[in-house]
Amino acid sequence: MVYITEDMVRRRAEHNNCEIFTLEEISLHQQDIEGIEFIEKWCRDLRIIYLQNNLIPKIENVGRLKKLEYLNLSMNNIEVIENLEGCESLQKLDLTLNFIGQLSSVETLKHNIHLREIFLVGNPCSDFEGYRQYTVAALPQLKWLDGSEISRTERIRANWGLEEARRCIQRQEQEYLKKRTREKEEAQRNRAAERGESKISQREDSTCGPPGSQEDKENRQTEYKVTEEEQREKEFWETPCAFTPESRFETYKHLEKKKNPTKPTKPQAPPRTLITAEGRVLNVNEPKLDFTLTEEEDGNTVVLDLAVYRHMDTSLLDVDVQPMYVRVIIKGKIFQLALPAEVRPDSTTCRRSQTTGHLVLTMPRAKGEIKTKTVPRPPSQTKPGQNKSNVNGREMLEVDPSKHSGIDLANIVARDSGSIREGPLEMRRNQTCAASEHTSFSEGFVDDPDVPPLI
Repeated sequence: MVYITEDMVRRRAEHNNCEIFTLEEISLHQQDIEGIEFIEKWCRDLRIIYLQNNLIPKIENVGRLKKLEYLNLSMNNIEVIENLEGCESLQKLDLTLNFIGQLSSVETLKHNIHLREIFLVGNPCSDFEGYRQYTVAALPQLKWLDGSEISRTERIRANWGLEEARRCIQRQEQEYLKKRTREKEEAQRNRAAERGESKISQREDSTCGPPGSQEDKENRQTEYKVTEEEQREKEFWETPCAFTPESRFETYKHLEKKKNPTKPTKPQAPPRTLITAEGRVLNVNEPKLDFTLTEEEDGNTVVLDLAVYRHMDTSLLDVDVQPMYVRVIIKGKIFQLALPAEVRPDSTTCRRSQTTGHLVLTMPRAKGEIKTKTVPRPPSQTKPGQNKSNVNGREMLEVDPSKHSGIDLANIVARDSGSIREGPLEMRRNQTCAASEHTSFSEGFVDDPDVPPLI
C-alpha cells in the first residue's frame, strides 16, 4: 500500500524551498495513494490540496487543517462524505467520479459555513431521484453544485419539498446499500476463485509437457505460458464487470503487475564470517577504505587512522572497540581489524577530522600485559643428555617485578646465617644442642641421653 510520506511531501514542496511546515499548496495527484496520513501534522497552513486520481477509500486526517480552502478528491474510492467538520475555511470540495451512494452524508457539511461549491457528478448518488433538490436544501450555504449556479428560485422550491425529497433519498440509499453488499460478496468470491486458479496453473506448469529433451520441454513451457498469459489478458479486459471500488482497485493491481513483473528471487548470500569458530578475528574491509595502524613513541597507545569519506555524515558511522579488535560500520559496510595487542575499550577516544573527514581512534594498551621472552636455562638445570641449543631456545614467561602485587613467600624468613630458623630440621636440632651446652645447669642435674629434650 502507498501512503503519504515526508519524502514525498518534500519533493512536492520545491516551490517552497522544500519546507513543509509553511507549505500552503501541495499536489499529490496520480501517486496511487491508498490512505491520507500525517498531512495535518506536517502542513498545518495548507490552503489547497490536490489528491485526485488516487485510490483513497476514506476522507480522514484533514480535520485539523483550519486554513484549508480547496480539497480535490476526484477519481478516488470514497463512498461517504465525512471528517470535514473541522475544516472551517473550506470553500470548494471536488468529489467527482467517486462511489458516494449515501447522499445523506452531505449534511455533515452544514457546519462548513464558508462552503460555496461542491462537485458530486459521476457518483451513484447523482443518479438518485431528487438528488439536486435534496443537496441544495441540505446545504443552504452552497452557491454552485456540479458547476451549475444555484438560483434563489431553485433554493426556495427545494426547501418546500425537502421532507419528501429526504424520504425518497433514504429509500434509494437502502436499495443501493443492499446492492453494494452483493457486490462485495461477489468480489470476495472472485478473489477466492482467482487464488484457486493460480495454484492450479502453477501445478500444471510444473508437470505439463510431452516427453522429449530438456530444451524442448523448456521451449514448450515458455510457449504455453505466453499463450495462457495472452488469453488471460484478453479475458480480463473484455469481461464486463460492475464499476465498483473493488473493480477499480483490481484494475490498478493488474496494471501495476504488468509494469513491474515479478523477478525470480536470487538466493541470499551466506552471512559474512567476522570471527571464526576458533575465536580468530578476521580482517574485513568492505568499504575499501585506506587506513594506517601505528603506535606512539611511548609504546602504550595504538592509533588507527581510517580514511572515511570526507562529506559523509557522522551519524552513518557505528564504532565498536573490543580488547583485541576494532569494528567500524560505514553505511552498512563492515570494516574490522585485529589489533596487535590488547587495548582498553573504556579509555579509547574516537574523533573525526573536520578537514579530511578521517576517523581517528586512540586506544591505550592494557596495563600488566604478559609478554613472551626467550630465557636461557642455567647449565646446572640442564638435564643429562639434553641438547644445549634446545634449552636456550625455550620460551619462558617474564613478569615485570614492579607490577607484582602479590605477597612474596620466598622472602618471609630472614636469610641470616646465624638464625636458628634457617636450614632443615636436623640443622635446627644441632644448633639447639650446641646452644644448650653453653647454658649453665642447676646442681644435681643429670644429663640422661635416654630422656628426650623438652623442645
